[in-house]
Amino acid sequence: MTTTPHAAAPATEPIQLDALPLDLAEYRAAVSASFVPLRVTTEMGPEFRGSVTQASVGEVTFTDVRAGAHLVERTPELIAAASRHFFKISLQLEGDSWLEQGGRRDELHPGDLAIYDTATPYRLGFESPTRVMVVQLPHEKFDIPRDLVRQMTAVRLDGNEGLGRVVSPFLATLGANIEQLQGPAGIRLAQNAIDLLQTLFAHQLDVARLAADPHRARIQRIRDYIDEHLDDPTLSPSTIAAANFISTRHLHALFQEQGSTVSTYVRSRRLERCYLSLTSPGDRDASIAAVGQRWGFADAAHFSRVFKAAYGESPKVVRARAFSGR
Repeated sequence: MTTTPHAAAPATEPIQLDALPLDLAEYRAAVSASFVPLRVTTEMGPEFRGSVTQASVGEVTFTDVRAGAHLVERTPELIAAASRHFFKISLQLEGDSWLEQGGRRDELHPGDLAIYDTATPYRLGFESPTRVMVVQLPHEKFDIPRDLVRQMTAVRLDGNEGLGRVVSPFLATLGANIEQLQGPAGIRLAQNAIDLLQTLFAHQLDVARLAADPHRARIQRIRDYIDEHLDDPTLSPSTIAAANFISTRHLHALFQEQGSTVSTYVRSRRLERCYLSLTSPGDRDASIAAVGQRWGFADAAHFSRVFKAAYGESPKVVRARAFSGR
């Protein structure tokens, strides 16, 4: 695989290694307890420091990892002793890394994502101070068959292209506000993350098949169009249909085939963007009403109601918790 320079990743605070709480032995124990048993080595010696912060939502874990240069290995011996296997999706937030699995090797830069399988040996290398957000879930919780996922392991997905532009910042915000997953909205946020990841990887796997299936390709183009125009106050079934050269009736039928509606899809995507804005330091000075208006909710009271219905908390409470203690 080849790598190319790309745009800036979600903003993060610089890593201060000497401020991280764990030495090498503690870090080894923490990563093996948080994920699956792993072999961790480093050439930093006693200067190595790291931290592991995790939130669990059911059987899905979200983990913020910060550490100095080191190598992580999932060996055949460790795999043989395992009774259960998981997929791990890594979002590179700071520093660079490389991932090897299934005869492939690729490099990850800030904003990039990659999936790997704990049932197969892998190596993950960090050659400088790094920060990653890792989502781990059992094989059976991921709705894409393992033999298909195997085609995507150790393949870099650019967080600045296509659906990566939605998934990468969403996960980055969860990493920066991992305590949000322990609140009332945790189950909804975790499911949103899984849905986005499944959509991202399914889309990557379907690229070739979409070219041969005009119907599937049309649905994906419509979704991409909606995601790219969520901040357009005139976005509606009629404008979406017109932009994609189909009738409004046909548009509604396409979404009904997927078990959804146009308005439900648009509202869900807009609420996700609102959640990101409300918990993002870059939007801290924007009023809650302004955030809602930016993403298509012109009426502040309506925005508050639908947001609370979706996440179990009001926009005010979510923002207050995101910045408490900062």
